[in-house]
Amino acid sequence: DNANGKVLINGVEMNKQFNGRPQWGNWGGLNDVQRNHEFSMGISANDYTFGDLAGTNNLIMRASKYRRGGRISYASANRSYQGRVMASYSSGLLEGGWSYSVLGSRRFGENGYIDGTLYDANSFFVAVEKQINDKHSLNFTGIYAKNRRGRSTAITEEVYNLKGRQYNPFWGDLNGEQRNSRMREINEPILMLNHFWDVSPKVKLNTNIAYQFGRIGNTRIDNGGTRLVEFNGEDTYIGGARNTDPTYYQRLPSYFLNTDDAPTAYDYEQAYLAQQEFINNGQFNWLDVYAANISSTANGYNAIYALQEDRIDEQQFTANILLDAELAENIKLNGAVNYRSLKSENFASIKDLFGANGYLDVDFFAEETDPNQNLSNLAQSDIRNPNRIAGEGDRYKYNYEIDANVISAFAQAQFKYNKIDFHIAANVSSTDYQRNGLYQNGYFADNSFGKSEKAEFSNFGLKAGGTYKLSGKHLIDFNAAYLTKAPSIRNTFENARQNNELINELNSEVITTVDASYIFRSPIVKARITGFYSTFEDGTDIGFYFTEGSSGAFVQEVLTNVDRRHVGGELGIEAQVTPTIKLKGAASVGQYVFTNNPNMYLSGDDIENDLTYGDGTAALENYHIAGGPERAWCSSCRSR
Repeated sequence: DNANGKVLINGVEMNKQFNGRPQWGNWGGLNDVQRNHEFSMGISANDYTFGDLAGTNNLIMRASKYRRGGRISYASANRSYQGRVMASYSSGLLEGGWSYSVLGSRRFGENGYIDGTLYDANSFFVAVEKQINDKHSLNFTGIYAKNRRGRSTAITEEVYNLKGRQYNPFWGDLNGEQRNSRMREINEPILMLNHFWDVSPKVKLNTNIAYQFGRIGNTRIDNGGTRLVEFNGEDTYIGGARNTDPTYYQRLPSYFLNTDDAPTAYDYEQAYLAQQEFINNGQFNWLDVYAANISSTANGYNAIYALQEDRIDEQQFTANILLDAELAENIKLNGAVNYRSLKSENFASIKDLFGANGYLDVDFFAEETDPNQNLSNLAQSDIRNPNRIAGEGDRYKYNYEIDANVISAFAQAQFKYNKIDFHIAANVSSTDYQRNGLYQNGYFADNSFGKSEKAEFSNFGLKAGGTYKLSGKHLIDFNAAYLTKAPSIRNTFENARQNNELINELNSEVITTVDASYIFRSPIVKARITGFYSTFEDGTDIGFYFTEGSSGAFVQEVLTNVDRRHVGGELGIEAQVTPTIKLKGAASVGQYVFTNNPNMYLSGDDIENDLTYGDGTAALENYHIAGGPERAWCSSCRSR
């Protein structure tokens, strides 16, 4: 998982605290100024950070590191976007010690490979550096990479057979144009200031501060609208609407044939009609959505449908100090102290009311539909403001903040000798998360508003590795590490959108890993074969879904004490066949399985206490882990 790899820009970590993964869209479209980077494979030595199992990639985006010159390019593709235009210029070192680099790019397309996947992205980059004197240099880097795109989804085999691999149920025609109901927008600028101090010819200090702010938004159709009416002299509700998803199971042919008894001729007729309707009219129907809302408004009611945007507005401040000291000709010391502070606002807002005037901010799915039920019994976004009508741009449904702080430090010593190079390193960290509920949820009136208990974790890591030089052509490389990692914000709270509840038995994950490689280097052929073995213990994972069983509720499936084992081998080879032709090949074979039956419980709206089944575990031992292939290979030929 890429949450096990570190991505840095100018020595500043970019991985998100919510899930541990880098948000590559934050600096997308800046290819020409990202070619200078340093990659450390796996858990091997790195000058900037302790690192992680999937390696460390540091993008060097200093103005003084770019060669003088400009570049203009245009690219066309049929994958994510159709076209990209990019222009960049770097000044090189100017008189007075100044240097700068700028870039602007645009990526666009009405469709990618999948139908209905609009792409609209603009990216800008600027770096300015001043070499104050021989010892001090100050660099500023600014990144603005706004990205807006239409999303697609996985489809079942039945849908694939009817509509093909490029089918996307999220879009439909509106006034002669494609409109996607699931739009994703990323707009999180990055500002960074870096100070470089050559304390002496052998000691360097690098101090960095970075500020990232902005938002991530994802839209979807909210079909839980309710209408406030009067029944027997009391305010009651009528609500809920037909699912707008064209691939909703009740619209597919298989639904009419999935009967307790053998399907009848009538069932086959209904299945055939559903098949033809889906083949001919299988896209999202915007006109039905507008018609339903306009009709409801004309009768004095509220919106039945709304376009909901799930928003994350974040502000993150990062500061660190990096030390690089050459203690002797063959001994090098690296160290760092890092601090990250995050304030994350999470809420739903109404993007479009489709012709209606307002949306009743209650949870229609809170209870069984009953026209005699009083509205005040429903779970609402904010029970301190009952029967609230939300308009376009208003926050509704959920609204909370997450505060997160991480303090870490690492130290590393590297030794180089004629026959062997080796390193040892250690790190320590302190992490805390806290939720602050701004709405009081009707299901969790006592545990949704205000601040939660603070989740705190103390972690450490140890690693060592070395390279033994059999000869100039043959080398043996070895790395090993033992570390603990705090769970991500996502895997800390049971359901942060509703309440302050922390996961039961919440622990840091324990990771043990070892790898060994044989490396061959000659003027013509370079090759590497690697074997690796990694274990993960005390992991945590949460799944969210709706069950139509006896409970009929939205639930959270929480797994704790999750143990996994990753074992496998990798091969990479590169051959310079002629001065102008180079062949490359790579292969990986692995086995990634669960090694125990982790603890499992369900929590949710209608579950008063945590619900377990049987002995309280999930039978996952020896099952393969989802997330990617275990066997892969590729080859390429490059000529120049």
